[in-house]
Amino acid sequence: MTTDLSAVKAALKAQAVETPSWAYGNSGTRFKVFAQAGVPRTPQEKLDDAARVHEFTGVAPTVALHIPWDRVEGPTGYADLASYAGERGLKLGAINSNVFQNDDYKLGSVANPDPRIRRKATDHLLDCVDIMDATGSQDLKLWFADGTNYPGQDDIADRQARLGEALAEVYERLGDNQRMLLEYKFFEPAFYATDVPDWGTAYAHCLKLGPKAQVVVDTGHHAPGTNIEFIVATLLRENKLGGFDFNSRFYADDDLMVGAADPFQLFRIMYEVARGGGLKAETGVAFMLDQCHNIEAKIPAIIRSVMNVQEATAKALLVDADTLRAAQQSGDVLEANAALMDAYNTDVRPLLAEVREELGLDPDPVAAYKASGWAEKIIAERVGGEQAGWGA
Repeated sequence: MTTDLSAVKAALKAQAVETPSWAYGNSGTRFKVFAQAGVPRTPQEKLDDAARVHEFTGVAPTVALHIPWDRVEGPTGYADLASYAGERGLKLGAINSNVFQNDDYKLGSVANPDPRIRRKATDHLLDCVDIMDATGSQDLKLWFADGTNYPGQDDIADRQARLGEALAEVYERLGDNQRMLLEYKFFEPAFYATDVPDWGTAYAHCLKLGPKAQVVVDTGHHAPGTNIEFIVATLLRENKLGGFDFNSRFYADDDLMVGAADPFQLFRIMYEVARGGGLKAETGVAFMLDQCHNIEAKIPAIIRSVMNVQEATAKALLVDADTLRAAQQSGDVLEANAALMDAYNTDVRPLLAEVREELGLDPDPVAAYKASGWAEKIIAERVGGEQAGWGA
């Protein structure tokens, strides 16, 4: 392992994990959404909860919004929401578009064969850039449910052309300090041909668009057996890795807590990030959670998720790069693997406890949250009204 713990601690203190507004609301499967007591009813209450996550972890200073799930009214509504976040020690992060929850989008949004529907979808994406202007957000995150269920349903090449036209129009609208993050998913809800099914398709579109377009890697959006760390290393090398949507899955897009199913995979991903310089601020790699907490308590689950990212990062930073490189160059397969495994098998919880104490935080964020009384407070106060959620 590396012995330069001061550098490891500095990197961990500088790390930032963005939490998603929708993770604080009710969610579920396609069959049922299970309501929980104390769930936020407004975007402001979501920010109140996010502020608790940042308070106890110290590394969750931004919150992603999803439009229209987080829509606010009034000419200054989004600027006011940004001010509300600032008063709670937060900033608003990525703006996530929604072109999949409308009856018009049954056959797709920006790739739909109907030009009226394509215009409607593209206008929504442009509205999201307006919201970025109002909130100071730098990232527009795009995920499309577009695709087809049956062979012959639509022309595959035509759909790619329509998608490219919409992306180009939105790209031209971006400001100098704004960027487009294009997400991919290999299936669901399109079961025959998804229009952005893999990192190569996303990369091809981003490469054509220009430097302000980058790829988002959702760790749950891959076929079983996919080497996600290879994708990460390649995109980093090409300066096209915009960020992550962290979650975990056993089968498909399960949206479980990051690191829950395969913590070793998360470590391998974070090693490639660290090795490729992705932890440096200048690379712009965004570390975002994209999870749904359907049966577990939401705020402590988000806190644990942030901690899981921290643990994987700490282990990745502990890899002895010199030992690993020497073993690789000499062709010593076992020693090279051992260099990684030594770091992965290290218990980094004491190290992270030290980092938190040096930041003036409780060494145990979950215990600190439980002792704060916030859970009891919101259950008692958030009575009446309509709880936030994405419906099912």
